[in-house]
Amino acid sequence: MIRTATPADVPVIHAMVRELADYEKALHEVRATEEQLREALFGEHPAAFAHIAESDEDGEVVGFAIWFLNFSTWRGVHGIYLEDLYVRPDRRGGGHGKALLRELARICVERGYERLEWSVLNWNAPSIAFYESLGARPQDEWTVYRLTDGALAKLGGA
Repeated sequence: MIRTATPADVPVIHAMVRELADYEKALHEVRATEEQLREALFGEHPAAFAHIAESDEDGEVVGFAIWFLNFSTWRGVHGIYLEDLYVRPDRRGGGHGKALLRELARICVERGYERLEWSVLNWNAPSIAFYESLGARPQDEWTVYRLTDGALAKLGGA
């Protein structure tokens, strides 16, 4: 059901990234191209990694997880930051999301990583309930900040 993504998966990953952005009411923000994803996942120096969820019945790609390594100065070891987890709506409830998270948790345990982290939109109650059912807990004492576009260019050009 879960496997490491291959370059042949890039078109379906790209399509699902767009589906996820649409679900999150942010399709207008997607700029990533298939070529950019291919380079990030499979280029000379991959910056991210991906796993695919396939249907047991027909082998159809039904979901994905894109992740990268982070580092905890407090723990002194790497962890995994899950950038995106997505299962197509008509395939939810079949265990694909849990299987993807289980695989990332397995990688953490195998490699000695001590954290698996991600963000979820505050309004996404179904996902929040799902994550909490697995034992994940919100880190509500932290606020995420982001620099993009003009603010990033202004600061970076100083």
